Amino acid sequence: MFDMRPTAYVTGLIVAALGATMLVPLGIELYDQNGQWRVFAVSAIITCGSGVAVSLSTNACPSTRLTLQQTFLLTTGVWFVLPIFAAIPFMLGATNARAVDAFFEAMSGLTTTGATVVTGLDELPRGLLFWRAMMQWFGGIGIVIVAMVFLPVLRVGGMQIFQSEEFDPLGKILPRAAEVARRIFVIYATLTIICLVAYQVAGLGIYDALYHALTTISTGGFSSHDASFGAFKGGAEYVACLFMLLSALPFVRFVQLMDGSVKPLLADTQIRVFLLTYAGVVGGIAACLVLADGRAVEPAVREIVFNAASIMTGTGYASTDYQLWGPFPVMTLFLIGLIGGCAGSTSCSVKIFRYQILFASIFTQIRNLHSPSGVFTVRFSGHPVSDEVIASVIAFFTMFFVTLVVLAVGLSMTGLDLTTSVSGAAAALANIGPGLGAEIGPAGTYAALNDTAKWLLSFGMLIGRLELMVVFVFFTVNFWRP
Repeated sequence: MFDMRPTAYVTGLIVAALGATMLVPLGIELYDQNGQWRVFAVSAIITCGSGVAVSLSTNACPSTRLTLQQTFLLTTGVWFVLPIFAAIPFMLGATNARAVDAFFEAMSGLTTTGATVVTGLDELPRGLLFWRAMMQWFGGIGIVIVAMVFLPVLRVGGMQIFQSEEFDPLGKILPRAAEVARRIFVIYATLTIICLVAYQVAGLGIYDALYHALTTISTGGFSSHDASFGAFKGGAEYVACLFMLLSALPFVRFVQLMDGSVKPLLADTQIRVFLLTYAGVVGGIAACLVLADGRAVEPAVREIVFNAASIMTGTGYASTDYQLWGPFPVMTLFLIGLIGGCAGSTSCSVKIFRYQILFASIFTQIRNLHSPSGVFTVRFSGHPVSDEVIASVIAFFTMFFVTLVVLAVGLSMTGLDLTTSVSGAAAALANIGPGLGAEIGPAGTYAALNDTAKWLLSFGMLIGRLELMVVFVFFTVNFWRP
């Protein structure tokens, strides 16, 4: 059995830090004078106390370099433990949520999925609402750091391609992981502030602007209103669209841009394919709704631009019930949710670069069959891709869709209908948020689902956010061998 103390030590520190952040909604509740501040006071004491206790009891050589096993355990352990403590305010607060609902909401928040079981948002205390937004903001920056620092080292799903000399996104600019995290955090916070200002210019009040800036940059999708983004029309939708797309781009490109290097941003094939795919989807749905159905151009295009960006980036906002648009738009939106944004962003799902490598591999195989004597190499961004990366990407696709089927079958066994089961599994695993159907569609919530389904979906959000293999490795015998 390997030593778990270093992992527990770091996890305890992160839990204690989460407890300290509960002082922010506590301050909001004190300002509003509604008595709910006690909820966050108790939650902060429990969370900080637990984190400090674990760290003090496992303070054994915390500076020692983590082994590969410990890194896997830390990555998964943090994302499993934090929702447990983040759920406490929902159980003690105005929502009076049961354990399953509180955990579901917290897991959805920290994984930036955006699925919710909370109703009556417009009447909830502002501190509790703000806690939902804070969870997503923490989850967004957390997953960017995990994607750029941990996943390449763990060689998960082809992410090791960004660790090779040809694809190293930072080169010698940022040699240390701590420096990577610090610079990305600065970019993340800066984008949040700019988004906040843009929302205010678009007409949102300071509270709504701050709340939605946090959940937009994190591509989380929680809203402070039951109508989601349907509570805001016009310019705010365009602002949200812009920042959702920006947040789905690799954050290291923004770091390089700050250092005066524009070329990596312009030359990144991930970015080009992502934006071209998005533009094609918008154009196709617009042709369907405007040309075929004869809808007014500006409102239709605005709704398409917004909701397509929300689904493709995995944000999960909804400004209208797009299920009423017809079969082609609904199916298109469902499929782009399984594409996602770029690696190293707050976006979720499969990621564009994996589709690029997959299609390049298929095309190369076809060329090999057509010309057996030729030598053809799979390339990404003009560089050859190793067999290890190709195998990792194919394994990821296989596990993703096998897990999707298993999760959908599991949900159907709890009594859910086919549409809810399949779309719910996809929405959880790809961390999209809304599914399809009357219950979990863009106009509904997950509140009416049975408890077993909520636990299954919570697990789906976790493994989807950590790109599957980080979690599934624990089910192998070899992992637990010393």
